[in-house]
Amino acid sequence: MNIEQIRDYALQKENVEECFPFGEETLVFKTGGKIFLLAGLESFPASINLKCDPDRALELREEYEDITPGFHMNKKHWNTVMIESRIPAKLIKEMIDHSYSLVLPKSKKS
Repeated sequence: MNIEQIRDYALQKENVEECFPFGEETLVFKTGGKIFLLAGLESFPASINLKCDPDRALELREEYEDITPGFHMNKKHWNTVMIESRIPAKLIKEMIDHSYSLVLPKSKKS
């Protein structure tokens, strides 16, 4: 996947806003005022940070070398994902969905 595909996918979700609260090089996606995805626009290789259940985060890191503890984030709850890698697009979308669901208000979670 590339950053444009990531952006398009994230913006399809309900009540998502994109912003640049940390400067022009970091695109942030929020829902309900909570961040679920950060994209480094000037990072190479291209990467995103996604919130993740701590146990699942460890499993993903063990399975994929291109998934590492979240860069500049709480490493227990965030992963950095190299998006232009061998990680299947389907898995990247699942991780985005998971991150989004973790920040939804409790009344919206299903």
